Amino acid sequence: MEYSTIIVQREGRIGIITLNRPEALNALNSQMVKELISALDSLNQDESVRCVIVTGSERAFSAGADIKEMVNMNSVQMAMTEHFFPLWDKVGRYPKPIVAAVSGFVLGGGLELAMSCDIIVASETAVFGQPEIDIGVMPGGGGTQRLTRAIGKYKAMEMILTGKRINAEEAYKFGLVNAVVPKELFIEEAKKIATKIAEKSPVAVKLAKAAVNKALEVGLTQGLDFERELFYLLFSSEDKQEGMKAFIEKRKPDFRGR
Repeated sequence: MEYSTIIVQREGRIGIITLNRPEALNALNSQMVKELISALDSLNQDESVRCVIVTGSERAFSAGADIKEMVNMNSVQMAMTEHFFPLWDKVGRYPKPIVAAVSGFVLGGGLELAMSCDIIVASETAVFGQPEIDIGVMPGGGGTQRLTRAIGKYKAMEMILTGKRINAEEAYKFGLVNAVVPKELFIEEAKKIATKIAEKSPVAVKLAKAAVNKALEVGLTQGLDFERELFYLLFSSEDKQEGMKAFIEKRKPDFRGR
């Protein structure tokens, strides 16, 4: 598939998707959603890719949904087309780790997209917000759920009910992002993290990610049971054998994803 709203690259074991609608501050429209889903499917099928980065420009990761596309839609049209929701599901349930590298505007659907990822690296210029309340609606791509889980009820309530924006340092303080770096380095920092992940066993990474996500969905006892099942399962993998042998032999393991 040829892309008009995103750029897809591969660097070693890392897949990089760059949002590319600069004239609209990378606002998410239906075409971008289709292309993002297609790119994610392609990278997931590529066994050489072990981690994915989603990024934008220094000026904007994404300023949110394209309001011009939504202004005349009614509730039936939204429900029938599902609009952006397949993207949130795709990213939130993606089997490979996704690192969001964000800078500038990270607003509305843009913040929801970043929060659907597994790790967020922010430029010092990043500004985060859920301003949907300002146009008479509310977050609909996971904002009320993921933001609350990330920063707590009271801060989330303030941001969602008032449309308040927070800067990168505040986002780091609240636990919304993993790191804040100079704007010249935010993509490089994301690549460093992605490279570290890509060096690990793909089997162990996939199951560990699933276990962490399960912790947000179930109680402690269920979560512990799920974790234990996956832990036992990894003892049948070739990567487990290679990793333990490499540790004993004091060498770097060669994980094959089997």
